[in-house]
Amino acid sequence: MSSVQQTITRLRELRLTSMAEAYSSQLQQPKLHQLSFDDRFGLLVEHEASERESKKLKRLVQGAGFPETTSLEDADYRPARGIDKSVVASLANCEWVRQQLNLIIIGATGVGKTWLACAFGAQVCRLRLPVAFYRASDLYGDIAVAAHDGSLPKLKANLIKPSLLIIDDFGLGTITPQAAQVLLDVVDRRMRSSSLLITSQYPTDQWHGFFPDPTVADAILDRVVHQSHRISLKGESMRKFQAKQRMRKE
Repeated sequence: MSSVQQTITRLRELRLTSMAEAYSSQLQQPKLHQLSFDDRFGLLVEHEASERESKKLKRLVQGAGFPETTSLEDADYRPARGIDKSVVASLANCEWVRQQLNLIIIGATGVGKTWLACAFGAQVCRLRLPVAFYRASDLYGDIAVAAHDGSLPKLKANLIKPSLLIIDDFGLGTITPQAAQVLLDVVDRRMRSSSLLITSQYPTDQWHGFFPDPTVADAILDRVVHQSHRISLKGESMRKFQAKQRMRKE
């Protein structure tokens, strides 16, 4: 085995796979041989770092559990939707997450609440911060199952840990007394260290009625609603709009 091959093998053994690939690629590009050792080595290190960052981002996005892949750059700002582009732009830097504030997105079924929530979640992932996405009704089911099989502490830890917790379609599904208590525990812990993003078809003044216990409702909503930015979406269902667009193209 040549010394070059030994070096490549050794890099792979050290789990510097991307650097090994970059080194192998450099050997096939004569122009790069004109660079100094420091410059060539710098390119190898940069390639390894870039690949690691890319893989970390991919792991964060996959781990978040987003139901769809979206990006704020692709947001639809047609006037009928009522989205203030300047508001979205001001929130895109995710400083609100660093400040442990929340974001509430309100709108009728199909107007793009989940899409926008996923886009903000992906933006937070780009900052190398962990995100978790839950549909509200699925979350209540997960809480019931976890309470039954003894894994509730683990579930609560998974809800508390991410820098951003997204609860989609709040107001759908029944909040049991047990689920309400878990939500209170999670919200209470998160308000001191992280952020929530909640989407709902219902305005916040109706949220109180979703909880079985008014006292718990007050405690949760006081921690969430009053520390939130808000976006209200309007217009027709995006699914209907996209279906019309496809029909026009056919």
